Amino acid sequence: MSVTLRVWRQAGPGSAGKFVEYQAANLSPNMSLLEMLDVVNDDLEKRGEDPIAFAHDCREGICGTCSLVIDGKPHGPHQGVASCQTYMRSFADGATIVIEPFRAKPFPVIKDLISDRSAFDQIQQAGGFISVRTGACCDANAIPVPKPVADLAMDAAACIGCGACVAACKNASAMLFVSAKVSQLGLLPQGQPERDTRVLNMVSKMDELGFGNCTNQYECSAACPKLISHDFIARMNRDYIGALFRSSLQPASNAGAGGAG
Repeated sequence: MSVTLRVWRQAGPGSAGKFVEYQAANLSPNMSLLEMLDVVNDDLEKRGEDPIAFAHDCREGICGTCSLVIDGKPHGPHQGVASCQTYMRSFADGATIVIEPFRAKPFPVIKDLISDRSAFDQIQQAGGFISVRTGACCDANAIPVPKPVADLAMDAAACIGCGACVAACKNASAMLFVSAKVSQLGLLPQGQPERDTRVLNMVSKMDELGFGNCTNQYECSAACPKLISHDFIARMNRDYIGALFRSSLQPASNAGAGGAG
């Protein structure tokens, strides 16, 4: 099969970008979109041209590195599928495919299709962890967790932090990502001691970095390759309001010092 590509090319963060058209021929329908870009880059290098820069790592839908907007949709045409697991058979022979980087103010373009998504790391560092020493591995039933709660925590933990939720939202909101990271720990016993400080600090860092507010249109869930539910946003909002209330009851010197109250 053969396709026409319209690819966003941008030399660097301060450079003006533009779409450049390429022809890709003799493609197997069973190769992935990233493998197709590899073939295109081989041809560009043989001609002495600068290859297309794009981010990739596991190519198994696990790491969240492949941040591509394909034909206007983060991660492409399929729901619950990352860019790296999108195959050329998803497109018609002779199709024109438009490929862009994730676009959001907190995700500046580094080069071509690569965005700097380290803002997510900063949110995670603001509280997305537990500081208690967990010690050696204990028996699985030492801290009983109801299965529905454990399943819900695992659903939240499935977030790979790819940023598709941000790219899909017209306000560039990161609330789906932050709510998943808040909930995966806030649902479990080990996450309770820092539950309040976690949600307050992570939401504060999210706002500080320039991510927008939730639009309640759920484009984030639709674009998520791991099908993270927007219900976690409501859960995070409840945790946040509760944490604000409890922190307001503490003496000023102890406000924000932690504890679920």
